[in-house]
Amino acid sequence: MVILGIDPGSRVTGFGVLEKGRYDLSEICHGEVVIRPGQSLSSFLAHLYETLREVVERTRPEAVAVEEVFYGKNVKSLITQGQVRGVAILAGSTGGLPVFEYSPLEVKKAVVGYGRAEKAQVQRMVKAILGLAEVPGRDAADALAVAICHAHTGGGPLGTGMERGLTAASGLRFLRGRG
Repeated sequence: MVILGIDPGSRVTGFGVLEKGRYDLSEICHGEVVIRPGQSLSSFLAHLYETLREVVERTRPEAVAVEEVFYGKNVKSLITQGQVRGVAILAGSTGGLPVFEYSPLEVKKAVVGYGRAEKAQVQRMVKAILGLAEVPGRDAADALAVAICHAHTGGGPLGTGMERGLTAASGLRFLRGRG
């Protein structure tokens, strides 16, 4: 099963695609889409949508896993993050893919074993789990972590009410001959 994980952010949105084999997980690609200084939100959202659709078309995932919005104190940032998250969900669901949702706590618990893990711990565990040569960028690592969480839990699609059953850029960089 191929899974696209997305970590929506108000300034940087990470994406990561992995393949769940019978006994292992392997990374297909990962990256980050960054809002440029002075770029309008509408322009960024359009670019994000196009990038995520390209990732979907090139990697052909069977599921999309999106991290829920983190509740912070900055209301403007929270609103922007919600808009980014909406674009991420749209990019996946437009292709008829099931979209799954996980809280940051669930993702960290599935990847590190502790729901309050630091970002650096998540990055190191993603590197170890996927056997990567280098630690991915923070947001790309978070997106891969969301995909790993889905691979380990096999949650229900967004909006279906199904239980999740937790048990445990300008360019795209494609690995292992994909894309």
